[in-house]
Amino acid sequence: MYMASSSSLEDAVSELMDSSGGKLLNSTRDYLRKRATALGGLFLFGLVIGFPIAKAIVTWLIEEQRLPDDVNVIVTSPVEFLMLQIQLSASFGIFLALLLLITETTLRGVRHPLVLERFRELNVQAPKPSFSFVFAVTSSVVLAACGILYAWELLTPMLFEYLSNDAQQAGLSTQWKLEAYIGFILNLCIASAIGFQAPVITLLALRVGMVEPRTLTSYRKHIWFSAFVLGAIFSPPDPLSLFLVSLPVIFLFEIALILHQIMPRKSIQVDS
Repeated sequence: MYMASSSSLEDAVSELMDSSGGKLLNSTRDYLRKRATALGGLFLFGLVIGFPIAKAIVTWLIEEQRLPDDVNVIVTSPVEFLMLQIQLSASFGIFLALLLLITETTLRGVRHPLVLERFRELNVQAPKPSFSFVFAVTSSVVLAACGILYAWELLTPMLFEYLSNDAQQAGLSTQWKLEAYIGFILNLCIASAIGFQAPVITLLALRVGMVEPRTLTSYRKHIWFSAFVLGAIFSPPDPLSLFLVSLPVIFLFEIALILHQIMPRKSIQVDS
């Protein structure tokens, strides 16, 4: 009984690996093995050059005087400032490695025969590099910049003032750890930059045929709820930050649905 069950499992695994999805998985594994050295080297490069940049960023954030009145930033251990620089520079190294990985995957993947075969199996149309593709990438960068500007100019001062006043009214002394202060700002900026990608992701999914407009509208409440969940994951852990991060995402999602309705319909074909 055990031997028969084991044989059936092996046959199922073998059949799965022989499929286009399994071959694609093997191809991805081989690619990662070949590029492991380059990705690791790029990470170390980002770690090294990111260290002085991290120090400059922390110094700039402190000198910007964005703190409310009667609020001080303190360090609670001798190595807190050093560890913060290491964390930021390591994040920069990871970003560079992921940027290389995503760029190569995009440029090579859309023309890979196994990827095209997988697209056909899923009945999804693969996008081609064109004006629409360039426009989507440009829009993504612009929206990310807008999200960072939104977090920096609106969210940061508003939330700092609200949180410090709330603590002071309770009779608490407002002294913030350096790591928490910098992390709060960076989390807001990253959350807003990601959240502002909602229209690009929505339009891309609609234009390549991954989802129908009526499907999105029928699941509107679920998407709104998901926006709040993502806002809770990426934003600082307070209700006001959650709403201020999530509401623009919902607003931009609705704008994307409207844009899709007024944009000319043009199907994107897959190369045979």
